[in-house]
Amino acid sequence: MHESTWTDATRHHQTLWQVVQSYWQLTKPRIIVLLLITTAGSMWIAGHGQVDPLLLLVTLVSGALAAASANTINCLYDRDIDYEMERTRHRPLPSGRIQPRDALLFAIVLAALSFTLLSIFANLLSACLAMSGIVTYVLVYTHWLKRHSTQNIVIGGAAGAIPPLVGWAAVTGELSWAAWLYFLIIFLWTPPHFWALALMIRQDYAKVGVPMLPVIVGNEPTAKQIWIYSLLLVPVTLLLVYPLNVMGAVYTVIALGLGSVLVLKSWSLLQAPSDQDLARSLFKYSILYMMLLSAGMAVDSLPITRELVAMLGQNLTTVISSLPMG
Repeated sequence: MHESTWTDATRHHQTLWQVVQSYWQLTKPRIIVLLLITTAGSMWIAGHGQVDPLLLLVTLVSGALAAASANTINCLYDRDIDYEMERTRHRPLPSGRIQPRDALLFAIVLAALSFTLLSIFANLLSACLAMSGIVTYVLVYTHWLKRHSTQNIVIGGAAGAIPPLVGWAAVTGELSWAAWLYFLIIFLWTPPHFWALALMIRQDYAKVGVPMLPVIVGNEPTAKQIWIYSLLLVPVTLLLVYPLNVMGAVYTVIALGLGSVLVLKSWSLLQAPSDQDLARSLFKYSILYMMLLSAGMAVDSLPITRELVAMLGQNLTTVISSLPMG
């Protein structure tokens, strides 16, 4: 480490724990949790409710490392606009607690670890997919779209939709229609999720010239887009039940229940596009929606769930057939 760098580091970090905290912050851990839930959901469907615990652990750790690498490079690339925004000014790079060169090295090490673990414990396909997630997030979203297109979130959403593909490939070594459908579900979920956030912090984006949809076209057209994507999302989630037939009754009930609330919240926002509380409520719910939908997939795929549903169906049929006719 250069002397100036060391001086900077010691100026901002009093202890080793503070250094660890700064690097931890760079990875944006809160975003990673949701990605890991979708990875796990995908693995459970692919394994029909039975996944090798070691494979599950290694895939989730590798996924976390890949996402942390992508988020670190994102922080590195956006450090100029992060400095301008009050909300992000105190992040490790704009505040000077971590040097850009050190952040880049950190990201490279994380990506290499992720690729190595997946190659050894899972397979090459899952390792390559994890790397494609980093490339999509960094090059397509952060570098190309974020500062140049109102559709940045729509196309960039592909990066956040890659973790289920990684999970599926780790279990089966291939990608089926169900894996691609899970990809599509997250792809359609991303715009309502991020545009709800963009409505909340529109002024911040406007200040630094990031062309988020609410900044360029206003709140009302954004709320309309959120409504359209929410309406599209719900029937797509049910394609896992029919025609793909990989999910059953439990998932159907969960998907319909969660989807109804999402559509209602989007409709409320459409009626009052400038209401910050409605935008915040939708943003928070969208996170819960994806977590519970993925959990629903995992629960539905468990052998015990299938047995209970089949038993319930048989009992119901017996009761109905014993009822007096006419």
